[in-house]
Amino acid sequence: MNTHDNATPNHELVLVLGATGKTGRRIVSSLQNLGVPVRSGSRTATPAFDWNNSSTWDACLAGVTRVYINYAPDLAMPGATDAIGELVRRARMAGVKHLVLLSGRGEEEAQACEAVIKNSGVDWTIVRASWFNQNFSEGAFVEMVQAGRLTLPDVSTPEPYVDVDDIADVVVAALTQPGHAGELYEVTGPRMLTLTDIAEELAAATHRPIAYFPVPHEAFVEGVAQSGAPQDVVWMLDYLFATVLDGRNAYIADGVQRALGRKPKDFTDYAKEIAKTGLWSNAA
Repeated sequence: MNTHDNATPNHELVLVLGATGKTGRRIVSSLQNLGVPVRSGSRTATPAFDWNNSSTWDACLAGVTRVYINYAPDLAMPGATDAIGELVRRARMAGVKHLVLLSGRGEEEAQACEAVIKNSGVDWTIVRASWFNQNFSEGAFVEMVQAGRLTLPDVSTPEPYVDVDDIADVVVAALTQPGHAGELYEVTGPRMLTLTDIAEELAAATHRPIAYFPVPHEAFVEGVAQSGAPQDVVWMLDYLFATVLDGRNAYIADGVQRALGRKPKDFTDYAKEIAKTGLWSNAA
């Protein structure tokens, strides 16, 4: 629900796409707390925004000066580059001054979308994120943690998981503060973790057995499909595990430090915070 939808002389209206998602709802909340007028871009908002229906875009862009672009489910999806290009064209026509794009590390398709943003003719900031901590508390793997079995593809490559709160803070800074135009922030957590490490971290935080059970990639994808997950989610997980965990992203970046002047949240602290809520204590 939008508490603000009219720009004031002191605060320009910001459109947050994916407003009900992991990053979007945090960004909306933070902007509202700062007194910044926000328009939530989602299929359930008024006006509604639907990536699959471009006729909904102009009403959402009307009167907006800054946009957070979060393409669902992932910029690697076929058609994402065309959609980003068309949105950027319409945003320019609507008078948008600054675009902030959530992108993915090591994805050629995502980098193609970044190029569209960079060549848009308006100010831009790109936030290129590693895998989210919150995949284990708000995403596809929650029930696995609850069951004590991370049944995931057989991957030994480490990943510097980043906390969504940090991503949201970087985006809010880019949307509300000077000095972020033309910046590409590659945001990661402070250390590398394998899926075995993740299981150990979760077990320590919950004080109960949680283990990583590697399975063949094809069996994992089939299991996700049989679970009733949407087809685009199945495609995305297939793509991500088959490509971006091949070692290309096995390094730590300094985007959080450069954008915010502080260190990113560590997975241990994230796990302790979620464990205290009891989310993971309910066996699936």
